[in-house]
Amino acid sequence: MKFCAALRFFTVVVLGTSLCATAAPISSSEIQDKSAQGLRLLSLEENAVPVWKTEDEKLELMRQGVKFFDVTETYELEQGLPKQKAPAATFPAPSHQSAVKAILSTVSVSKMQSNLASLAAFNNRYYKSSTGKDASDWILNTVSQIAASRSEITVSAFTHSWTQYSIIAKIPGTQASSPVTILGAHMDSINLQSPTSGRAPGADDDGTGTVNLIETLRALIAAGFKPSTPLEFHWYSGEEAGLLGSQAIATNYKNAGIQVKAFMELDMSGYFAPGTTEVFALEADYIDTGLNTFLKSLITAYSAFGWAMDTPCGYACSDHASWYKFGYPTAFPYEAVTGDDNPNVHSSADTTSVQGFSWSHSLEFAKLAVAFAYELTI
Repeated sequence: MKFCAALRFFTVVVLGTSLCATAAPISSSEIQDKSAQGLRLLSLEENAVPVWKTEDEKLELMRQGVKFFDVTETYELEQGLPKQKAPAATFPAPSHQSAVKAILSTVSVSKMQSNLASLAAFNNRYYKSSTGKDASDWILNTVSQIAASRSEITVSAFTHSWTQYSIIAKIPGTQASSPVTILGAHMDSINLQSPTSGRAPGADDDGTGTVNLIETLRALIAAGFKPSTPLEFHWYSGEEAGLLGSQAIATNYKNAGIQVKAFMELDMSGYFAPGTTEVFALEADYIDTGLNTFLKSLITAYSAFGWAMDTPCGYACSDHASWYKFGYPTAFPYEAVTGDDNPNVHSSADTTSVQGFSWSHSLEFAKLAVAFAYELTI
């Protein structure tokens, strides 16, 4: 066999990592055969050849905190798609303070509390579990009811090969064929000790981001908001298992030639360690520096506390990475600088009752999402 193919076999079996980034693409037949055996194709680092792992090996990587893209479903679709990184995007300074602040005054903590209580009541929201599917049904119904008064707004399921589906809500713009602005969060939760049946309320990871987006959409619709350029809200399935849902959707958008003006992820917004300074922690890698600059201006204009740069998030750390790898401008404001963030995630202890959880803190992320949506699309 050729050297790179032999090396890929060696690294999968012996090292579990890749040393040859120029190997020939993995064939359709290999993907079909390995998938039928229950193996998953994981991308563990940028520009490296993906490797096959069993479900148990994949779970062990997750327990070790190793981040990865599970590209089993998207690998072939991604071949041939351009992945060059665009120059830093530029965005105008915030200029709609009066209108935005009027909407911000209507953003409701009590509604987010009620919605999160419903989400956290599911035993877990694991992407392969029946309760994960029930959670996606609940989000779809809740968002559909919020949007029911506006016939032009569509809310739809984006189905996958696994049980839980993703959800997309679209508000069309008055300007035809304009780039879309997207706000994203992931709906799934996981108990790393027992993924399918273990208790995983996922109140902060990522129940907070999920209800932030629901409340952002509600507040905008209640205000009669009609954007000039299209605005979308995405709730992703399977983030905890390798950014599965966001990869499927980002790949679909790239294949369809959809232009994206900006993407912002909300993944955990409800916690900061007691005694630490309350900030928006802006991710420093796998983001667009121009969009980060825009976020800083939004925080200065509209938020109750300031921002700080986080330590590097690392490869495939959340759903924004699915969009970044196709050159779309991305940003990810996080609940706290890493180390001051929630230590209870991926367990039964991820609830709103832990010391350090703050609804007033999470409220500011929902407000930031409103400002982001309004200023980029009006």
